[in-house]
Amino acid sequence: MIELVVATRNTHKTREIQQILGPDFRVRDLGAHPEVTEIVESGISFEENAKLKALTASKQLPALVIADDSGLEVDALDGAPGIYSARYAGTNATDTDKIDKLLRELVCVRATEDGRRARFRCVVAAARNGNLLATFEGIVEGRIADNVRGVLGFGYDPIFVPDGFEQTFGELPVEVKNAISHRAKAVHALADRLRRLELGD
Repeated sequence: MIELVVATRNTHKTREIQQILGPDFRVRDLGAHPEVTEIVESGISFEENAKLKALTASKQLPALVIADDSGLEVDALDGAPGIYSARYAGTNATDTDKIDKLLRELVCVRATEDGRRARFRCVVAAARNGNLLATFEGIVEGRIADNVRGVLGFGYDPIFVPDGFEQTFGELPVEVKNAISHRAKAVHALADRLRRLELGD
């Protein structure tokens, strides 16, 4: 079994990564490591933030550390909320607050159908002992729904409809989302690399 620590205290994200990786992996997060100080996401891209979180945590933990930075990019909003997806409606905003703000912004800019095109982007960085091992990117294209649909997932899932589907991520079964999502693509690439290393390739 491959053990790793995710540099997050977001239990939703940790659970999703564990579900994507499956039983060959044991995933923990920073909830079990209060000694790791809060990591400020000061990068200007998903990759920079993922690297920053992975490297910072790996300097303080004797473990393989991965960090995910991901977000939603909406064409009509010039790529916003982007790297600010988690903080789009303020530091302590709920998922509902963030979704409400995004839908209001689309009304304000009179977004066309083309303008509602969007994508989730995820970069996962892996590090050990303060050394970066690799980064992996995953993207899923789709569009923003007119209103909230579904109660599954988290974040912007209830308003994102991936290409090839009529349901939002909030409506799709977990196993379907975890097969096609941006995070799934990046995490599967990470898992493939880790398995090859375990086998000595």
